This record gives sequence, structure tokens and C-alpha cells, in this order.
Amino acid sequence: MKTSVRVPVGAGLAALLLAAGAVGCSKEDKASESPEMTPAAAVAKAAKNTEEIDSLHYRLKGQVPEEGRIEAEAQMQIKPTLAMSMKMTALDQGAEGTAEIRLVDKAMYIGGTPEAAKEMDGKRWMKFDLSALGADEELNQLGGASQADKNPATESTFLTGAKDVEKVGTETVDGVETTHYKGTVTLADLEKSIGDEDEATREKRKKSLEQYEKMGVDKLSMDMWVDGDDQTKQFRMKADADKGPLDMTFTFLGVNEPVKVTAPPAAEVADLAEMMKEAQQG
Repeated sequence: MKTSVRVPVGAGLAALLLAAGAVGCSKEDKASESPEMTPAAAVAKAAKNTEEIDSLHYRLKGQVPEEGRIEAEAQMQIKPTLAMSMKMTALDQGAEGTAEIRLVDKAMYIGGTPEAAKEMDGKRWMKFDLSALGADEELNQLGGASQADKNPATESTFLTGAKDVEKVGTETVDGVETTHYKGTVTLADLEKSIGDEDEATREKRKKSLEQYEKMGVDKLSMDMWVDGDDQTKQFRMKADADKGPLDMTFTFLGVNEPVKVTAPPAAEVADLAEMMKEAQQG
């Protein structure tokens, strides 16, 4: 059996948008802005409202460095325990560019496709036991798996650090009327603002900033679409990285709805920890 399988987007930047928080969306079909509320204040209020999200259903589309164009849809439970499922496609990678990802009971499963089975002697799923692999501490801290630093909640709060936030206008997003805001922010400014946040938020921001720094990004262009209940309906980030453009749009389809994620059948799973153990013994 082969011990590796090709996973679109490296199971990293866009594949694991897991978090201990998420940007929510509202069921209201209206957009409003208090006359006295400035664009910066409206964005800050929407970012603050992300703290009350327990589960989220969202869609993402865009482009990431090296991997190219991607599309995905995910459901994520944040409380009381973290669980998620995501189906994604790297559009520029052909048949090998499609994968499903599940996170349940501190284990991550990647695969679920005939292409994955060809790589693993008929097994459709590769299991990453995060505890066995020493990644459970990061899971507890971030609400995600290894490299799960990219999450809508943390990313959305970045716009509050922009000095040029402005209102673009009103737009309908997925049937919901929203107010569109935009701005730009440098990583240097974000690093300076970290000290103003609570400890949990600081840790999430630090992890995200580290990933951007590794990509060679020094400035982000941000867009946020806020609905009439001061909740983020859609969010976009763009940047020029060392190895290509980053352009990701997240659209939030449901919030605080039941999420059920189950582990794949044991007979279809290849356990990476066990494979590594057998290889060492051999």
C-alpha cells in the first residue's frame, strides 16, 4: 500500500477551514446601517457577532497560490465539540482534484473517492489520528487540525484593522440584501493590533498571520457583506503571495443548524498512524 495520497490544496490553506468560531449569516433579507454608525463601526460590530456561532454551513470559491482554482462546501459544528465535513475540488487538477474531508472525534479523514482507493489498495479514506500524531494540542487551541489556522472568523476580524474601511453600497448576496464594505490592511498593522484582543483571539490571529508571512503576503485587500442583523453574509480576501495570487470568497449559507458528521466505515479506512508504526517495526 502506498503511504501517501494526493489531496487537493495540500489539505492545508483551503482544505481545512476549521475553527473554534465562525462568521455567521442571518436569515433576514434586509440590509441596514444606523445613520450614526460609521463603516468601521459596522464592520467591527459584525466581527463581534461571530462569537455567538455554534455551527455553520458555508461555501467557498477562489484561487490559492500553486494549487489554482478551488471550490468547496462545508458544514462545521463548533460547540460542544468540533466536527466538520467538506467536499472540495481543485479545478485545475483534473480527476485527482476532488476530495472529501471529515473531522470527527479528534480524527481527520481525507479521501472518499475512487481515485483515493486506487492509491491505497482499495481503501477510500486516509485517517489522521490527531492525538496519535501529536496534533491534538493544536486542535484544542485552534478548534481545527494541523494547518487549520485559516478560518472565516479569524480572517473576518482582520478588516477591523483597516484604516481605510469604506462603504461600497448595497448588494444582494445569495438572496439576502447586504451592505458591502471594503478596505486594506497590512500584516504589520495586524501584528500591532494583536495586543488589544483577548487571549483566545490573539492566538488565532498569530497563527493566521504566521501562515500569511510564510506565503510572502504583506497586505490584504478585504471585502465584507453585512446583512440587516449585523452578521457577515459574505467575505472576500485578496493578496499577492510569493507563489501566486490569493483570492478567496466565503459565502455563509446557514448558521446554528444541526450538523452531523460520522466517521467512514472502518473497512474503507487506512490509518496513517498504524501504517507509520508498521513501517518503523519493519
